[in-house]
Amino acid sequence: MVDINWTVFVQIANFLILLFALNVVLFKPIRRILNQRKAKMAALRDSADATDRHVAEKGQAFTDGIKEARLQGQKQKEAMLKAATDEEKEIVARINAKAQEDLAIVKARIEKDTEAVRSALEKEVDTFAGAITQKILGRAA
Repeated sequence: MVDINWTVFVQIANFLILLFALNVVLFKPIRRILNQRKAKMAALRDSADATDRHVAEKGQAFTDGIKEARLQGQKQKEAMLKAATDEEKEIVARINAKAQEDLAIVKARIEKDTEAVRSALEKEVDTFAGAITQKILGRAA
């Protein structure tokens, strides 16, 4: 069987001394390094989260800016289209007015020429009638 004597107490003392020495030399430095690593990982995670939030905010700001720019561009496009349509209507109205003026001038000229030809022909109607009568009667006779 196992005898309990003074060597057991020496073994217990050796165990406690070794435990104290290993704790000072090995376990505490390893735990300190692990705690530092854990703190560093937490700091990096927080930094990454902050960066993600910052990127999300910038992305949202960019998206909002794009939407606003599109809206402004659409408004400018509509304004330019309205201005162009108004200018087109004005140009068409001026062209129509000019065409109406030209048409009135041409009509007046045609009426004047028609009246001149009509009055000239009315003066010569008797001459033409006489010539036609002579031809008809001259042949018939």
